[in-house]
Amino acid sequence: MNFNDSNKNILEYKLNESKRVDLYLAECLSEYSRNYIQKIIKESNVFVNGKVTKAKYLLKNGDIIKIVIPEKRELEVIPQNIPIEVLFEDEDMAVVFKPRGMVVHPAPGNEKDTLVNALLYQMSFLSGINGVLRPGIVHRIDKDTSGLLLIAKSDLAHRSLSLQLKEHTIIREYIALTEGLVKKDSGVIETYINRDQKDRKKMAVSKDKGRIAITNYCVLKRFSRNTLIACRLETGRTHQIRVHMKYLGNPLVGDPKYGFRDQKIKVDGQMLHAKSIGFKHPRSKENMFFDSKLPDYFVDVLEKIGGYDGSKSCFDG
Repeated sequence: MNFNDSNKNILEYKLNESKRVDLYLAECLSEYSRNYIQKIIKESNVFVNGKVTKAKYLLKNGDIIKIVIPEKRELEVIPQNIPIEVLFEDEDMAVVFKPRGMVVHPAPGNEKDTLVNALLYQMSFLSGINGVLRPGIVHRIDKDTSGLLLIAKSDLAHRSLSLQLKEHTIIREYIALTEGLVKKDSGVIETYINRDQKDRKKMAVSKDKGRIAITNYCVLKRFSRNTLIACRLETGRTHQIRVHMKYLGNPLVGDPKYGFRDQKIKVDGQMLHAKSIGFKHPRSKENMFFDSKLPDYFVDVLEKIGGYDGSKSCFDG
């Protein structure tokens, strides 16, 4: 692949493999969302051998692709009346429940219907430390992961909660459904996690490169072909639980990036729920802990494979 950046807004690639143009560009331009790639193609900003192309065009060896990246513009994040469950709120912070399928904050090509859009409508003010696109966002969970998130309304709260995350003192407990039967009743997975060398949109366990990642887990219930587990994070790396369970040989049910290709249980995205969160209040220094019920989509799947009464607990509050 040859790359010419004489003009920062014009990118040029020479293909050495056969693939649809939109899929190829999504790999090359990993900093942009797939929706954004589709958008610039529709707006006639992608050329193959000098001619405007369509997303479904099948590239051939030797094709030269030119992409004109539109000038960046300041995104205006619009408040939207999207109901969000708030478990706790005061002048400094909030604990909210993010539903499955919702992106946390806007990005080019995905500017609406995010958690931030909903928060801007529902709350009178948010911390500005993370800028206009991520106001109040202290940490994130994936689009198809449901569960609890901390929101900073003041800069004081943002700095305090960020420090607690950095020092690994915030309790974050997840519930996940895996493929296969997890062998041990409990354990600790400690590895390095780094960018996948073959697919830059994925993360992978590395022998000696990347950032250390530690996941504590225990089995809540074994079904005939699946295992329900609880995980408590000591670190918060991108896709950590998803990568670690794949490494263990038990990827999450429904995981489009790290799961099995042949999904026996048909669901939209990984079966992962951020169930509990504990922290020290930024102003009062009071220890706080919040728990959530499993959402309906999770309960429905569990009922189909044998049910779970929620009686077993792995970790102290």
